[in-house]
Amino acid sequence: MKADVPGTLLKRERARDAVLELIESRSPGDAIPSERALCALLDVSRPTVRAAVDELVAAGLLVREHGRGMFVAPEKITQELVSADLSLSVPQAAGAWSSRLLEFTTLPAGARVGRKLRMSPAEGIVYVARLRLVDGAPMAVEHLHIRAALVPGLSAQELEDGDLYEHLRHTHGVHVREAVQAIEPTVVTRAEAGLLEVPELSPALLFERLTSDTAGLPVEYVHSLYRGDRYRIVSRLALGPAAATAPLVRDGHHPGIPPGDFAHGDPIASSTRGDIQAGA
Repeated sequence: MKADVPGTLLKRERARDAVLELIESRSPGDAIPSERALCALLDVSRPTVRAAVDELVAAGLLVREHGRGMFVAPEKITQELVSADLSLSVPQAAGAWSSRLLEFTTLPAGARVGRKLRMSPAEGIVYVARLRLVDGAPMAVEHLHIRAALVPGLSAQELEDGDLYEHLRHTHGVHVREAVQAIEPTVVTRAEAGLLEVPELSPALLFERLTSDTAGLPVEYVHSLYRGDRYRIVSRLALGPAAATAPLVRDGHHPGIPPGDFAHGDPIASSTRGDIQAGA
């Protein structure tokens, strides 16, 4: 697989990961370097650093204080939503879903993604940025990080057409089984607003997911931004025992999770950070 020259999205993604690494190594209230110092440290332009920092401020991970600098934000309250049998059924999302590839390259995992995927920072990952559309209208921006060793020959067509998890299973022999996914409210940056065709700072839902295969090996780390004005989540909670029924299996897109093995009854662990209030 030929690695493309990294573009704007990838540069901002790497800057964002580097600043996240700084945040995660500090405690709430600790200062982080100034934007100018981050430019020198990361060897990127001021607009790239500012865009990454703006995203993290909007996500509630950083706090700017005028005249003092930037600080790690207070920790968020985490509430875990789990059904009685420790698995959740993921409903089908409406509409005809398609993908438009924005970036597609291979590169070293780096410290943060490598830690999530339990691999060396020097090992290769496939980085994919793609725009998800419903009935032709932009709905989400997805950033995928997949172990490169598991998907030799992964093609752009696989990332744009059909179900990615089906491609992983049938073409690459990768059988995903479990995902841990966190969801939290945020707002879109100027660049994201342009892709999603919404005003800057519009409400959005941030999905962060770690997917593992049947042997428990992390396969994929994804973070996705879904439009808050067009996307909402409804939870069906079992409050008592019910008669056993055969699961309804359909093809289609699922909230934040591409359809695939999860559609056939495999477990999904879901946690929610903070208080989610999605637009209808």
